[in-house]
Amino acid sequence: MTKMRAIVQDRYGTPEEVLQLREVEIPTPAPDEVLVRVRAASVNPDVWHAISGYPRLMRLMGAGLVRPKQPIPGLDMAGELAAVGRDVVDFRPGDAVFGETHDRIQWVSGGAYAEYVSVPAHVLSLKPENMTFEQAATVPTSGTIALINLRKFIGPEPGQRIVINGAAGGVGSIAIQMAKAKGAFVVAVDHTTQLDYMQSLGADKVVDYTREDITRLEQDVDLIVDVASTLALSACKRILKPDGLMVVIGHDHYGAKGRRTLGGIPSFLFLMIRARFDRHLPWPSFETMEKRDAMDILSRMLGTGELTPKVARTFPLSEVPAAIRCLQKGQLCGRLVIVP
Repeated sequence: MTKMRAIVQDRYGTPEEVLQLREVEIPTPAPDEVLVRVRAASVNPDVWHAISGYPRLMRLMGAGLVRPKQPIPGLDMAGELAAVGRDVVDFRPGDAVFGETHDRIQWVSGGAYAEYVSVPAHVLSLKPENMTFEQAATVPTSGTIALINLRKFIGPEPGQRIVINGAAGGVGSIAIQMAKAKGAFVVAVDHTTQLDYMQSLGADKVVDYTREDITRLEQDVDLIVDVASTLALSACKRILKPDGLMVVIGHDHYGAKGRRTLGGIPSFLFLMIRARFDRHLPWPSFETMEKRDAMDILSRMLGTGELTPKVARTFPLSEVPAAIRCLQKGQLCGRLVIVP
């Protein structure tokens, strides 16, 4: 067998306009790569960015100026190894693995929306046996973002009071569970339809942002994690402790806020400058994590039950545009997954 089914795009645009299901050649892994039989691939906001080509700056950052360099979208996946490159020593055919499909920025397509994908071995980890492929596929990007942004600020001592704004999304749902694993008291903020879901993830208190303003409800907060990027620092200072911090993750809301050229980068640069003069913002850092290190940590958390992803719905390859539409509508209690 030399052919596989895959979602392919030849240009940037809306998913309905540019995505097609085609038969293409099965990729051949390089010496340091493995060939994965994809069992599940997740749908997240970074996929929308890579397909739409927005913000335009991402095209200069490696995605491709006129069209995607990688014509098959999708980044997070889980599956079984069909073959390994000659230099790969830590995996073997038949291993169940999960991870992102490359080690570049998340806005670059990675080939996961296909029956097979070639992946650098160093970005993967073994899938815990207690997790399904669908569950594991939802974790890599959101989990890595949560790890990078939160590991330094969730203290080792239990009892921190942490507010997570946008807590029902991919990053937020993982942040709830990470914070609870450290013994924090978690206040989770999201839409009316998400309250029961956030409680099921372990949140101690849930707040409906359509009815209540979190910056007028709380006090003595140690950490605010603004995943949704909808809170103003000036308002958050009312509820933060004198040494409390606000961490902004960043969400462009699928272009609804405009900013289609530079995205949220100017806002982040402004926050980095302001952080030098404001004790409630973390000191500027470009610190990141090696993908293997992040994936191994997430694998351990999945294996111990500290992290339990919830899948809301699965879609076949032919319905990737519908899955992305569903993602944009929001108010999902769990994650969306493509099953080739």
